[in-house]
Amino acid sequence: MDRFVRNFIIISIVYLGASSILGVCMLADPSLVYLKFVHSHLNLLGWVSMMIYGVGYHVLPRFSGRPLKYPRMGEAQFWTANIGLVGMLLFYALGVFNAVPAYKTLSIAFGALEVLSIGLFFYNMLATLLPKTTA
Repeated sequence: MDRFVRNFIIISIVYLGASSILGVCMLADPSLVYLKFVHSHLNLLGWVSMMIYGVGYHVLPRFSGRPLKYPRMGEAQFWTANIGLVGMLLFYALGVFNAVPAYKTLSIAFGALEVLSIGLFFYNMLATLLPKTTA
């Protein structure tokens, strides 16, 4: 298993734990409901998407009988996905506490980095799975 694949799987489990703890805290103290965006994105982009990336990178090339087209792109995607997610959630939460316009801008910028990481996965998987057409 490639190192970045293993890292995707491990970090997804970390995000599951963090989102679960945050969820329990929100149940215990309903005044924390303003963090539902953070909680849901830790679950969906953290736990679910990171696990899909890891399992997808490991399994899908094997199913197609081809090696992953761009392993270094997979490594780059690991970093962009995690930096994007953490930055987006950090600046979103800071913006809730202190409505500084820069926090919203930074949250959007890190969200865009997250979208870029999704694009890297999309491209890498299609380049790996779709056979080259011969003219």
